[in-house]
Amino acid sequence: MLEVEVKVRADHSKIRPVLLEMGASKIGVEEQSDVYFAAPYRNFAKTDEALRIRSMGGQAVLTYKGPKLDKVSKTRVEIETPVNGDTTAEIFHALGFLEAGAVRKKREIFRAGNITVCLDAVEGLGEFLEVEIDIEDEKDLEISRRKLFEFLSKFGVDEKDSIRTSYLEMVLGKEN
Repeated sequence: MLEVEVKVRADHSKIRPVLLEMGASKIGVEEQSDVYFAAPYRNFAKTDEALRIRSMGGQAVLTYKGPKLDKVSKTRVEIETPVNGDTTAEIFHALGFLEAGAVRKKREIFRAGNITVCLDAVEGLGEFLEVEIDIEDEKDLEISRRKLFEFLSKFGVDEKDSIRTSYLEMVLGKEN
């Protein structure tokens, strides 16, 4: 699966009413805690990959994110599976993986047609708007990306506002 994703800074108090006005459905709110891992045999920062365990509501999901596929969005292959977070972290540590950093956020999730809309309040970073469409085939990438930017235009956002930097990179950048 490919996740076509665009992220921008946003004031949630201005976005939320527009979402509801346009008929977006509120799916829920999640407190997410992400722990990212560094592999002992390659540098994920250089290969533009990510490996994380996301914990939320007593559940955990292991996610691998491949390199970004374009220069505008955060589109990439994403593979996920439910796991026992503590056990998986223990296995990673036994294999020489180190914790690379952590990101904590409150995520409000909405659905607008086939677009997933997330209002993220990220600890230490502020408020963001992420929109995404999942696709099976890379041939649908351009049309899906265009659809996301058309959607974002309703909030006064355009392509130049897109942030390709991950929350982890932002958090680590603040620590330096």
